[in-house]
Amino acid sequence: MGDFHDSFEKYAMLAVEVGVNLQSGQTLCIISPVIAVEFVRKVTEHAYRIGANYVHVEWSDEQITRTRLELAPQEALAEFPLWRITGRIEMAKEGAAFLWIVAEDPNLLQGIDSQRIAISDNAQQHALQPFREFLQQNKVAWSIVAVPTQAWADTVYPNLEAGSRISALWEAIFMATRANVMQPVITWREHAQMLQAKAKWLNAQRFKSLHFRSPGTDLTIGLPDGHIWASAGAVNEAGTEFIPNMPTEEVFTSPIRTSVNGIVSSSKPLSYHGKLIDKFSFTFVDGRITEYQAEQGYEALKQLVETDEGSHYLGELALVPMDSPISNTNLIFNNTLFDENAACHLAIGFAFPFCLEGGLSMSQDQLREQGLNESLTHVDFMIGRANLDIDGLLPDGKKVPIFKNGNWFK
Repeated sequence: MGDFHDSFEKYAMLAVEVGVNLQSGQTLCIISPVIAVEFVRKVTEHAYRIGANYVHVEWSDEQITRTRLELAPQEALAEFPLWRITGRIEMAKEGAAFLWIVAEDPNLLQGIDSQRIAISDNAQQHALQPFREFLQQNKVAWSIVAVPTQAWADTVYPNLEAGSRISALWEAIFMATRANVMQPVITWREHAQMLQAKAKWLNAQRFKSLHFRSPGTDLTIGLPDGHIWASAGAVNEAGTEFIPNMPTEEVFTSPIRTSVNGIVSSSKPLSYHGKLIDKFSFTFVDGRITEYQAEQGYEALKQLVETDEGSHYLGELALVPMDSPISNTNLIFNNTLFDENAACHLAIGFAFPFCLEGGLSMSQDQLREQGLNESLTHVDFMIGRANLDIDGLLPDGKKVPIFKNGNWFK
């Protein structure tokens, strides 16, 4: 129990000092489900101890969300309270940091009409767009961490005794986020430097495209001129470094919207709005998804793809070796925050302006002209396997191996 409390304290410290890298005198906005209240209290305590000016908590409850989707009038699902967005925008303008705490039931919305979910989600995505621009352009420091729930732990450890599943998931989270080491902040800095070295090598290559090959996948993705490979860390407008996702093992960039061709198949399930999608694939022609199928969760997959026009295109490609801490657990977390850091992945939806030279100063029209995708959504799905090979194509036609058998070639 002592080890748990020590790791719990360190995890809260990492969320505040490394994740959002909260500065003295700054406001912290925590967005969390009520089930994570104990962790929120610990994060709040740590934030005030290092000099937070104010900690604002925005609560939610998954069961209330499900009840609304089940029972509210359908026309009401198309509404979203704008005052919630206004408050976030005002805090962002004043320089607040934003911490999301996810504590999900991957099967929460099983049995709910997919059309009702889509109506509610589209209303929320449209309402959030003005605030989302602060995140997409790294104008503020923000981060996402996770807290286990019984329902989530049940899906990860179905073969353990029910009473030990949450403890096991806590330990897996502590391991993945390096909260269980002696000096987690130093360890995170070293980890970030390693990922930055990989990004530096990729940026020096100036690849024209990448070719992904494994069973069920034969996909070529074009990269825009001036593309930038990013890694663990980001920097906001105030010059503060932060880590958007904890854990993170990826090096990533954004592709040319209309330069994706071939077929790609998933390697792990995707938990999307409380429904699991599994064993699915996409066919791309000139960037656009022209066909898709799934053995499980087809209606949820359809909802995702049909979000808007931009959700028919890719906004991100990310490289993650199979030989990494999360992957080596051999767990399927049924949570994108973790599963995306266990395998190479792609993302449907909006691209990242910071992944293009000068992108942060470009308008949406200019970003579109440079080939970056625009959408209300951004959802990662995993494609990495132990037999995945990736080659980079240089402008002169030369091929350079990047991944061999699921890991960095060098």
